[in-house]
Amino acid sequence: MDSPTPRTLAPRSSARMLELVFPKDTNYLGTAFGGFVLSLMDKAASVAAVRHSRRAVVTARMDGVDFHVPIRAGDAVALEAEVTRVGRTSMTVRVDVYREQLASGEQQLATSGTFVFVAVDDQGRPVAVPPLSAASSPD
Repeated sequence: MDSPTPRTLAPRSSARMLELVFPKDTNYLGTAFGGFVLSLMDKAASVAAVRHSRRAVVTARMDGVDFHVPIRAGDAVALEAEVTRVGRTSMTVRVDVYREQLASGEQQLATSGTFVFVAVDDQGRPVAVPPLSAASSPD
Protein backbone atom coordinates (compact mmCIF):
# COMPACT_ATOMS: atom_id res chain seq x y z
CA MET A 1 0.00 0.00 0.00
CA ASP A 2 1.33 3.43 -0.95
CA SER A 3 1.92 5.85 1.87
CA PRO A 4 0.23 9.22 1.51
CA THR A 5 2.23 12.09 0.09
CA PRO A 6 3.41 14.35 2.89
CA ARG A 7 1.65 17.70 3.10
CA THR A 8 3.56 20.93 2.79
CA LEU A 9 2.52 24.53 3.32
CA ALA A 10 2.08 26.78 0.31
CA PRO A 11 4.61 29.60 0.14
CA ARG A 12 3.45 32.70 2.02
CA SER A 13 3.57 36.22 0.61
CA SER A 14 4.32 35.14 -2.97
CA ALA A 15 2.74 33.53 -6.01
CA ARG A 16 3.82 32.20 -9.41
CA MET A 17 1.60 31.63 -12.44
CA LEU A 18 2.04 30.52 -16.02
CA GLU A 19 -0.43 31.39 -18.77
CA LEU A 20 -0.43 30.88 -22.54
CA VAL A 21 -1.20 33.78 -24.89
CA PHE A 22 -3.75 32.88 -27.55
CA PRO A 23 -4.84 34.97 -30.55
CA LYS A 24 -8.03 35.99 -28.68
CA ASP A 25 -5.78 37.72 -26.11
CA THR A 26 -4.02 39.89 -28.71
CA ASN A 27 -4.60 43.04 -30.72
CA TYR A 28 -4.39 43.45 -34.51
CA LEU A 29 -0.57 43.51 -34.26
CA GLY A 30 -0.54 40.06 -32.64
CA THR A 31 0.66 41.36 -29.26
CA ALA A 32 -1.11 40.81 -25.95
CA PHE A 33 -3.73 43.36 -24.98
CA GLY A 34 -2.53 45.49 -22.07
CA GLY A 35 -5.78 44.74 -20.23
CA PHE A 36 -5.18 41.00 -20.57
CA VAL A 37 -1.72 41.35 -19.02
CA LEU A 38 -3.04 43.64 -16.25
CA SER A 39 -5.74 41.09 -15.44
CA LEU A 40 -3.14 38.33 -15.04
CA MET A 41 -0.98 40.63 -12.90
CA ASP A 42 -3.94 41.49 -10.65
CA LYS A 43 -4.74 37.79 -10.26
CA ALA A 44 -1.17 36.80 -9.33
CA ALA A 45 -0.86 39.78 -6.96
CA SER A 46 -4.14 38.91 -5.24
CA VAL A 47 -2.98 35.32 -4.65
CA ALA A 48 0.21 36.62 -2.98
CA ALA A 49 -1.85 39.06 -0.87
CA VAL A 50 -4.32 36.36 0.23
CA ARG A 51 -1.48 33.99 1.08
CA HIS A 52 0.14 36.69 3.18
CA SER A 53 -2.96 38.00 4.96
CA ARG A 54 -4.88 34.71 5.05
CA ARG A 55 -7.94 36.85 4.35
CA ALA A 56 -10.04 37.96 1.41
CA VAL A 57 -8.50 40.97 -0.32
CA VAL A 58 -9.61 43.73 -2.67
CA THR A 59 -7.49 45.65 -5.15
CA ALA A 60 -7.06 49.24 -3.98
CA ARG A 61 -4.57 50.55 -6.54
CA MET A 62 -2.29 49.71 -9.45
CA ASP A 63 0.90 51.79 -9.55
CA GLY A 64 3.60 52.27 -12.12
CA VAL A 65 2.92 49.44 -14.55
CA ASP A 66 5.64 49.45 -17.20
CA PHE A 67 5.46 47.52 -20.47
CA HIS A 68 9.04 46.75 -21.54
CA VAL A 69 8.70 44.36 -24.50
CA PRO A 70 5.67 42.99 -26.37
CA ILE A 71 4.22 39.59 -25.61
CA ARG A 72 3.06 37.74 -28.72
CA ALA A 73 0.48 35.06 -29.43
CA GLY A 74 2.10 31.69 -28.74
CA ASP A 75 4.30 33.02 -25.94
CA ALA A 76 3.85 31.91 -22.37
CA VAL A 77 3.51 34.52 -19.66
CA ALA A 78 5.31 33.69 -16.41
CA LEU A 79 4.26 35.91 -13.50
CA GLU A 80 6.02 36.31 -10.17
CA ALA A 81 4.26 38.24 -7.39
CA GLU A 82 5.77 39.12 -4.02
CA VAL A 83 4.40 41.11 -1.06
CA THR A 84 7.04 43.81 -0.53
CA ARG A 85 5.44 46.08 2.06
CA VAL A 86 2.73 45.74 4.67
CA GLY A 87 0.70 48.47 6.37
CA ARG A 88 -1.99 48.01 9.00
CA THR A 89 -4.61 46.66 6.56
CA SER A 90 -2.87 47.04 3.20
CA MET A 91 -0.17 45.19 1.30
CA THR A 92 1.99 46.31 -1.60
CA VAL A 93 2.70 43.55 -4.11
CA ARG A 94 5.36 43.71 -6.83
CA VAL A 95 4.58 41.72 -9.99
CA ASP A 96 7.09 40.87 -12.71
CA VAL A 97 5.84 39.39 -15.96
CA TYR A 98 8.21 37.41 -18.17
CA ARG A 99 7.63 36.57 -21.82
CA GLU A 100 8.71 32.95 -22.32
CA GLN A 101 9.29 31.13 -25.56
CA LEU A 102 8.18 27.64 -24.59
CA ALA A 103 10.38 25.71 -27.03
CA SER A 104 13.62 27.33 -25.86
CA GLY A 105 12.65 28.30 -22.30
CA GLU A 106 14.11 31.75 -22.91
CA GLN A 107 12.51 34.39 -20.66
CA GLN A 108 12.59 38.18 -20.91
CA LEU A 109 11.09 40.71 -18.50
CA ALA A 110 8.08 42.07 -20.37
CA THR A 111 6.05 43.98 -17.78
CA SER A 112 6.41 45.00 -14.15
CA GLY A 113 4.18 46.82 -11.73
CA THR A 114 3.03 47.38 -8.19
CA PHE A 115 -0.43 46.66 -6.77
CA VAL A 116 -1.94 47.60 -3.41
CA PHE A 117 -4.49 45.33 -1.73
CA VAL A 118 -6.57 45.72 1.40
CA ALA A 119 -7.55 42.70 3.51
CA VAL A 120 -11.26 42.61 4.36
CA ASP A 121 -13.57 40.70 6.68
CA ASP A 122 -16.84 38.99 5.73
CA GLN A 123 -18.64 42.35 5.71
CA GLY A 124 -16.03 43.94 3.44
CA ARG A 125 -14.45 46.05 6.19
CA PRO A 126 -10.64 46.45 6.31
CA VAL A 127 -8.88 44.17 8.79
CA ALA A 128 -5.32 44.09 10.10
CA VAL A 129 -2.72 41.94 8.36
CA PRO A 130 0.41 40.34 9.85
CA PRO A 131 3.82 41.89 9.31
CA LEU A 132 5.98 40.38 6.57
CA SER A 133 8.09 38.27 8.91
CA ALA A 134 5.05 36.75 10.68
CA ALA A 135 3.35 35.61 7.49
CA SER A 136 6.17 33.27 6.53
CA SER A 137 6.10 31.31 9.79
CA PRO A 138 3.77 28.29 10.05
CA ASP A 139 0.79 28.30 12.41
